[in-house]
Amino acid sequence: MMAGFGHGTRRHPRSRGRTWSRTGPDRATLGIIGLVCAVAGFFTLGIVLGPAAIVCGWLAMGRSWTGSRPIPALVAVVLGAIDTLLAIIWLAGTASPGNGLF
Repeated sequence: MMAGFGHGTRRHPRSRGRTWSRTGPDRATLGIIGLVCAVAGFFTLGIVLGPAAIVCGWLAMGRSWTGSRPIPALVAVVLGAIDTLLAIIWLAGTASPGNGLF
């Protein structure tokens, strides 16, 4: 009657990959979201979507440059950085003195 009492965790330990809460999006989804933000950032709101793509790509890579990196996450980080840089250059160009004021 008492077979297995107290021995349930020895035979089936908790797997290493499932030790955290699974409430947020997984890494593959974050990589795709970052990639979409990066591509959309080239057309509109690059100053917002560029950093969003960088953050999503960085989280999708596991917050580390070492190990295997998923391709969408890496592309999201690179394109997000380009988006952000172009948006900053564009904003600096429009904020320069004498740009259409006189």
